[in-house]
Parts: sequence; C-alpha cells; structure tokens
Amino acid sequence: MGLEKVPLLSLTFLLAFALVAHVSHAQDSPADYVNAHNAARSQVDVPDITWDNEVAAFAQNYANQRVGDCQLVHSGGGGQYGENLAGSTGDLSGAAAVALWVNERANYDYNSNSCVGGECLHYTQVVWRDSVRLGCAKVRCNNGGTFIGCNYAPPGNVIGQRPY
Repeated sequence: MGLEKVPLLSLTFLLAFALVAHVSHAQDSPADYVNAHNAARSQVDVPDITWDNEVAAFAQNYANQRVGDCQLVHSGGGGQYGENLAGSTGDLSGAAAVALWVNERANYDYNSNSCVGGECLHYTQVVWRDSVRLGCAKVRCNNGGTFIGCNYAPPGNVIGQRPY
C-alpha cells in the first residue's frame, strides 16, 4: 500500500480569512517565514525548519505563474514538495499567511489525527516533523491581490501518519 498525500487547500476557508486580512507591512523575508513556522513548531516540540534556496526557487517560479490571476491553485509540488497557499484581495504579509495556517490548529484533533470543525491540513503541514526544508514566495498580482506559496521538503500530510 503506497503512501498517499491529502490536499492542503481549502479555498473557501482561506479566502474568507484573506478577504478580511488587514494591509500588512514587510514581514516577507526568509527569516520572517522561518520564524513564523518555527514558533508554531516549537509549541509541539518539533525541530526547527530551515530555509532552502532550491525549495524557494520552486515556490517563486510557481508564484510568478499566478501573477496574472492570483488563483489559489496548487502547483502539485513537482511530486517532491508539500504546499500551502494563501491569497488576499490586497496586501498580505508572509507572516500573516503563516498565521492563517497556524490558526487552523484549533481544528486539529491529535487523538483522532483528523480535522474537526474545519480545515487543519495547512497547520499540520507547518508542523510536520519530517518536513525540514522550507521555501516561500510572494507576488502582488495584476488585480492588486497577493499570492503567497510555501513549499515543504519532504512533503507532509501523509495519510495514516501524525504530524508530530
């Protein structure tokens, strides 16, 4: 039996939060993304994730393809990366995008290893113990919106496994 991956995106959930997101400033450096991830990971005793330029190049290449439409459509990760996406009709910082994903923690039930009451798979990817390399990218879209994508290596959310 092969390991299957669960999709990581609930468009309705992210768009609902992104539409009410406030205009943000800065918070888009590699350190900002890494620090936001590691703050969440430390809460569940998962080792730190590190920035990886190769993973970031993949994220940037894909984000560049979304400039024209800003649609939250997964890249597929080239089969080698997990992925979280966030979008906004205005500006959205990388740190705010990670906060959206981490806020899904309230919907994750460790005992049943499942989402209860809403989306949680973005959160579980953020804290996935075996995902140790991170790369993220942000673009401002032609429509004035923001597209943010973070990729993870190796990918998380493997069915039947717990994130930590």
